[in-house]
Amino acid sequence: MITPWRLQTARLTMTPVAPRDLRELTLLKASPLAFAQMLGGVRSPQQTAEELAQDIQCWGKHGYGIWSVRARAGSAYLGIAGLMHRPDGLGVALRYAFWPEARGIGLASEAAFAAVTYGHETAGLRKIVAVTREDNHASRTILGAIGMSESGGFKRDGIRLLVYKSERQPNAG
Repeated sequence: MITPWRLQTARLTMTPVAPRDLRELTLLKASPLAFAQMLGGVRSPQQTAEELAQDIQCWGKHGYGIWSVRARAGSAYLGIAGLMHRPDGLGVALRYAFWPEARGIGLASEAAFAAVTYGHETAGLRKIVAVTREDNHASRTILGAIGMSESGGFKRDGIRLLVYKSERQPNAG
């Protein structure tokens, strides 16, 4: 099924998360190697199923959400990227998580850039934030590479977190 929310980049196909993705999402979100640094950490299968339902509702309500990211060649499931409302009130945030074997070759940057561009240009979001650990240099590099700038920080559970932002004026129609 093709949706209006499907994105393709040079190397990736990004489709809104859907029930067909539950198996891959459960594996990804249960892996400390892929998901330990995400807000809330690794997830149980039940948590993953509940989040999938919430993500599907987000797509229906807002026209944006989390994409499943696959390689265009071979369609391997690489991870997730997308936009979600942060529970702490910081606003709409960029999120991404990839399997370790898909890291270090620019795929997360490619997916993150596509998600932020979609958020601004298609969903009409003026501001998108991202939060990462101060010691997560790979994530900080990605956020800088896609044009997000550091705009503050805070501590949670004794860990210093940095807030990045991307702001664009709405397109003049």
